Amino acid sequence: MIICPTFAGAHRNLIMSINVDEVKKIAHLARLRLDEQEVTAYADTLSRILGLIEQMNAVDTTGVSPMAHPLDVHLRLREDKVTEPDLREKFQKIAPATEAGLYMVPRVIE
Repeated sequence: MIICPTFAGAHRNLIMSINVDEVKKIAHLARLRLDEQEVTAYADTLSRILGLIEQMNAVDTTGVSPMAHPLDVHLRLREDKVTEPDLREKFQKIAPATEAGLYMVPRVIE
């Protein structure tokens, strides 16, 4: 069992844990074969992870705006300009069938 103090400064503790039976059930559902030592280790690790999540949930985020990225970065966009010549006429001349500038293909779904 993990006891975690909250970051918000409150004097209460949150208790979040996963026991060995729950780890065995999860391992069975995931089709994982774990020995007893691994089950115990996973129970402890998962309990610590859940404890950390509880700590993060306890933090008062009032007035904190959500961020898309932790760093203030901007995408560098390239200039939108044509870099290749228009070869549509050339390719449509060698196509088996075209109509009104479109390629005609056989129907595949009836």
